[in-house]
Order: sequence, then C-alpha cells, then structure tokens
Amino acid sequence: MADGEGMEQEYRIARRFVSYCLLPFALCLGAGGAHAQAYPTKPIRLIVPLAPGGGNDTTARLVGTRLTESLGQQVIVENRPGAGSVIASEIVAKAPADGYTLYLVSTSFTAAPALVKKLPFDPLNDFAHVTRLAVVPGALIVHASLPVRSVKEYVALARARPREITFGSAGIGSGSHLGGELFRIHARVPITHVPYKGSAIVTTALLSGEVSSAFTNPISSLPHVKAGRIRNLGLSSAERWPLLPEYPTIAESGVKGYELLIWNGISVKTGTPPVIVERLHAELLKATLIPEVVSYLARSGARSMTQSPADFDAFVRNEIANWVKVAETAGSRAN
Repeated sequence: MADGEGMEQEYRIARRFVSYCLLPFALCLGAGGAHAQAYPTKPIRLIVPLAPGGGNDTTARLVGTRLTESLGQQVIVENRPGAGSVIASEIVAKAPADGYTLYLVSTSFTAAPALVKKLPFDPLNDFAHVTRLAVVPGALIVHASLPVRSVKEYVALARARPREITFGSAGIGSGSHLGGELFRIHARVPITHVPYKGSAIVTTALLSGEVSSAFTNPISSLPHVKAGRIRNLGLSSAERWPLLPEYPTIAESGVKGYELLIWNGISVKTGTPPVIVERLHAELLKATLIPEVVSYLARSGARSMTQSPADFDAFVRNEIANWVKVAETAGSRAN
C-alpha cells in the first residue's frame, strides 16, 4: 500500500473513531438543550421550611407568583415546617433532580448540620444553590413590662437573674434562635431559649408576656413598638441599617462583635441540569427587580442580594462551617 493511501486510511479510521467518541456527548448536549427549551411543562413546587405568615413565607409566595408569570407554569408554595428545616430539606433532597422542586433555603438550612447530629441528607452535596434573594437584620425585642430600655440594661438584668429571662424563636435552627444563641455567646448572658413553630406565633407569645424577649424581624414588630407594647433595643447588623437608621446596633450598644443578617434564597436538588439552574437564576434575578418585590422587601426592612449559583454555593458552605463553630462554642444540639 502506498504511503499516501495508508495515511488516508488511517485518517479515515481516526475520524470515525473520534465521531463515535463524541456522539454520546453530542446527544447529551442535544438532550440538555431540548430539556431547557421544554422546561417547564408542569407545575413547580416551592418548598418553604416554615409555617405560613412569616417573612420567608411571604417572600416565597411573592417570588412564586412572579415565576408563575415568567415561566408559564404555576408555582405552588408548600409549607413543610418542623425540625429546624430538616423535614423540608429531606423532601427536596429526595425529589427528582428535574427543576420541578424548588427550595426556599434560609439561615436555618445552614445551621441544621451544627444543631442535628445525624441528618437524613447531605447538606453539602444534595443541593444545588441558585441564588440568594434577600437579607435583613434581626432585632432584640422585649416586652414592655421588662424593666430595660437598652441592650446594656438587658444584659445587666439577664446576669442578675440567671436563666429567668427568656427569648422566643420561630423554632430550633431558625434565624431568631441563632440570633439569641449568638447574643448569649457574645454577651455572656444566661438567657433561656423557648422555641415556637413560626415567627407569627413568637410575636403573639411576646405580646402576651409569655416570653420576655425575642430576636425577630424589626419591621414586623414595628407597629407594636409604636403602640408601646414592646420595645426594640437594637439591631443585629454590624452597622446601622439604612432602612432603620434610628435604631442602634447591638454591637455599638456594648456587645462587641455581634452580627447576624438573616437571609433566604432558592436551591434545587443536585443533578438538576445546569441549563435549568441558569434559567431559574435569570428569572429570579428579574423577579427581585420588579417594583412590587422591591417595595415589599423595603417594607420588611430587607434588601435584595442576588448571587450567581457559584457564589451562592460558596456562601452556603461558608455559613455551614461558621455555624458548626458557633454550635461547638454554645454547646447547642437539637438531638
């Protein structure tokens, strides 16, 4: 066989080999593209790990309505409270990785690994994070009957009456629980945690005097503060919050290093096609810019803070590591 003919034959064989090797990848890319173009073809679930009526629930319903309009399929909010978000997380972790089960993750999701010894899912590998949505500071709120009008007075009273001063929360692992635990560590005060099953219930308990204090959304409590039924002693942000500049921070009030921003975002099951994750990210980004959503967040004392999937994933992993350290210091475990 002539050298030229031999080289031509080898070239044909090599080309055929490469074609066979690349065919599966081409089919995968084609399927992924078709999946992205078709998505969604049925209603989408949005799992919320908290009871109805709180800030996270309202945000989920508002964003869900916007997604319904932009995606052309109904987004149905499902409240699955309990166990510090573990119940909701397990539902999402065991759902198909097809983009039809969304998850409103929040501060409680990243705290669960620190608070629960054995989780029925892998918090680092079972979830793909789409974007953060919003952040808001917490506020140290006390019942009007408590004889304190500042953070310093609250600390002094708590030290004088060990474990008698109670703080209510929306449940173990919730932002309000974590706010109280952080305060207990930084201020070195023996206050007692009383968990409830939602932020609305905490507010009711505080108003009735069932608990002495709470770490909660500053805006939702504002009407009761103005009515004189409860007092806002300070915010958990590192600096004065632009939407509530009249309130001092807890850090500037004497509890140095204290900071907590409560956040939420949207995640899905790991393995969800990247094209669907990117589609959801784009639609959620547009949703946070809609005047109605911006206005709601401002009225809630929150501001939008969207992130790329990669940045949100890095943020979540960092939060999980931080809360593990906090739990080790506080000695807090749910079971």
